[in-house]
Amino acid sequence: MAGILFFFIYLTAGWWIVRCLLPGKAFSVRLWLSAAAAVMLMMWLPALTAFFVRFSVQGHLLSLVLLALICFAALAFRSREPLKKPDEADRKTGKYLLCLALPMTLLSMYLIWTHDLRPASDGSLYTGQSTYGDLSLHLSIITSLRNASFPADYAIFPGELLAYPFLTDSFSTSFMLGGLSLRRALLVSSFIMLALVFSGYVFVCLRIAEKKHAAALAFLFFFINGGLGFVYLLDMRGVSLSYTNQYGEVQNQLQSLTGLAGRLRNVLESWYQTPTNHTEFDTYNLRWSNVIADMLIPQRTTMGGWSMLMPCLWLLYDLAENVLPGKEMPKKASVREIVLLGALAGGLPMVHTHSFLALFFVSLGFLLYACVRYIRNRSPKRLLYWLLYGGIVCVFAVPQLITWTFHQAFSSSESTGSFLSLTFNWVNNQGNGTLKDGYFWFYLKNIGLPFLLLLLSLLEKKPNRRFLACGAFVIFVFAEFIRFQPNIYDNNKLFYVWYMLMAIPAADYALNLFDRLKGLRSRWALAVLSVFVFFASGSLSIARECVSSYQLYGADEAEAARYIEENTEEHSVFLTWTEHLNPVSSLAGRTIVCGPDLWLYYHGFQTGERQNEIAAFYADPENHQEVLSKYHVSYIMVGPYERSGLIINTDSLEALYPTVFTSENESIRIYQVHPSQEVTSVYE
Repeated sequence: MAGILFFFIYLTAGWWIVRCLLPGKAFSVRLWLSAAAAVMLMMWLPALTAFFVRFSVQGHLLSLVLLALICFAALAFRSREPLKKPDEADRKTGKYLLCLALPMTLLSMYLIWTHDLRPASDGSLYTGQSTYGDLSLHLSIITSLRNASFPADYAIFPGELLAYPFLTDSFSTSFMLGGLSLRRALLVSSFIMLALVFSGYVFVCLRIAEKKHAAALAFLFFFINGGLGFVYLLDMRGVSLSYTNQYGEVQNQLQSLTGLAGRLRNVLESWYQTPTNHTEFDTYNLRWSNVIADMLIPQRTTMGGWSMLMPCLWLLYDLAENVLPGKEMPKKASVREIVLLGALAGGLPMVHTHSFLALFFVSLGFLLYACVRYIRNRSPKRLLYWLLYGGIVCVFAVPQLITWTFHQAFSSSESTGSFLSLTFNWVNNQGNGTLKDGYFWFYLKNIGLPFLLLLLSLLEKKPNRRFLACGAFVIFVFAEFIRFQPNIYDNNKLFYVWYMLMAIPAADYALNLFDRLKGLRSRWALAVLSVFVFFASGSLSIARECVSSYQLYGADEAEAARYIEENTEEHSVFLTWTEHLNPVSSLAGRTIVCGPDLWLYYHGFQTGERQNEIAAFYADPENHQEVLSKYHVSYIMVGPYERSGLIINTDSLEALYPTVFTSENESIRIYQVHPSQEVTSVYE
């Protein structure tokens, strides 16, 4: 429970800081910003003290000193503006939060509960479809950061700096250091961040939307996003269009069965057969993944990044709209708001780099729009507010970018090359100068009717819409022409922020159309049909995750992880094969010589040399013992994945190294390289 208490200390500090800086903001807004500030501080302050006393309990206690100093600074810099009490506007905001954010948070909490190491009666651990691939990466970061010195190395590739944005995962580590189990730390940290994401987008929509009901529709547009992929389930539903390739794999699976019921069952039961993220097969070119099922639940850095991005967007829009000529802005109050915005934005790079980059592009677009207005109205002094914002961001962000991000993004290797390269039209590009689908059809098919609505909304002479589009479409243009990671699919983390903003004018335009159809008897029939088209694909994707269940780690692997945690040195190095489902690195938090290309390739690393050394050792341990010395290996594991992926000289291993652990059914054995004391051969 110490971890929960620690969070409440930060939550109280966040409330105090926001109360000092922005007392004139609505009560509901202050509560939300307080929680966001608390999470950002709890992510960053223990990480800063870890440079001196490791990421440890002592470091977390020391971080409270920094927290106290920040609270005193907020007191010294406090606004004299009267504290705004809860009012009717807060009551209305509360209704939107209860009707929108709360149900979506509860749904996502259920998915986290079933997907993040759900225990079975036999001791095995289960997950869902979307988390089967990436969850173990995050587990390895969370568990390995306990008592780690900073800057930390990759636990799955020792000797290389952990430049992957780790603060969302270290947030969970903080709860582990506070006494929670790995699963409970995952659940608690996820629930907090999910609540901030959903409530945050409600606040953003209410701040920007012209009509309050449009805020609700924009919320649904964004989180139940999909597209027109569901049409393939209806197309020629009486005919099977599947075929088997030369490897015996069934292709074109969305239409592999006859009848609508069979196709729906295929979507809900088969591996990645949803009509949004149909990535296993490229027949349909459906890549607009559902935000909840394929982004928030499996990609924890996106969850953490968006929980901080929402308040940044709200504060940025408040700044950008108010500094336009013709708007009155109290100087001192705005300066404090800019300081809070700059601090939150400046902390984003190691929470979620894509969110930081998207915020940079939005800020650039707003600034360009504002500059044009400044020149026309001869009011250049207002640029000082932007300089203050940019300066604060640079103070916080530049050290992170130099220490971690640039180190990784601009390196070059034979396997991945530089992270940055030119490409056009995202995943629709075939790499040979042609596109898979027609340009406009690709986005209309993937995003659906909201894409058409957002484009049409820009034809209206509404300055606020065009102002918003100036920020959002800067993201779109850069993401459309530049690949920011070896995995081009990850550009969607930029596109989604563009859509996050543009879903709001799309929703406003949709409600305007509905109002103009007043008097038409079929108006409600058109509305019902539109709702089906808007949300059919996204709803199927979310439903698929709700019923998905896969074993992530068997009972023997969980047993081995418990033994490793209780009986081996923290941060000791294990030799294993490179399968991504590795109980040593993910569950026990120990270091392994080499992790899988599934992650490391896309982080810019070449693993070929280490894989060859590992394979050579397992095949002939006696003549390759230098591998153990090179990587400071203390333990060797032989389990199902080692046996299936390697040639193993078991007799040589048994002769050279004592066995310190054997699982109940003998599927897993662990050997100790340098025994310092007597060990038993079986752990019970």
